[in-house]
Amino acid sequence: MLRRHWLALAPAALAAAVRGDQVMYVGGTIGEIPEATEGYIETTDPDTILFMSPKGSFHVPYKGITSVEYGQKAGRRVGVAIVITVWALFSKKRKHFLTLGYKDAKGVAQGIVLELPKGRPKAIITIIEARSGKKCEYESEEARKHVHG
Repeated sequence: MLRRHWLALAPAALAAAVRGDQVMYVGGTIGEIPEATEGYIETTDPDTILFMSPKGSFHVPYKGITSVEYGQKAGRRVGVAIVITVWALFSKKRKHFLTLGYKDAKGVAQGIVLELPKGRPKAIITIIEARSGKKCEYESEEARKHVHG
């Protein structure tokens, strides 16, 4: 069974959107990297997505991906719950959350939530869909339009 992690993010971490090529590991089952860690993802390897930051790195095998979700809220299906403060709910900044459920090399169910920069969701989701064979599920029609125009 998938481990559940309850994450409480400070308002400062939720207030600032990631910029440029940066991606934020919002949280999930990767215990070695602190929640709200900014870094970069590399999607050029045909077998894995690699997240790198000064605080650590991890990889997600494309073939192990079991679910892909995108929207303004962190996905719930993978068992990763995000507790957002009332202040953050009223923030006018648009967030771009990508939630991945996957099985690691040992076959253990894992889940991560990444905040993507504004201009990158379409490219990243397209690569993940093509290499994993899984279709992205969208939180809303607005989220779908943001990615597919």
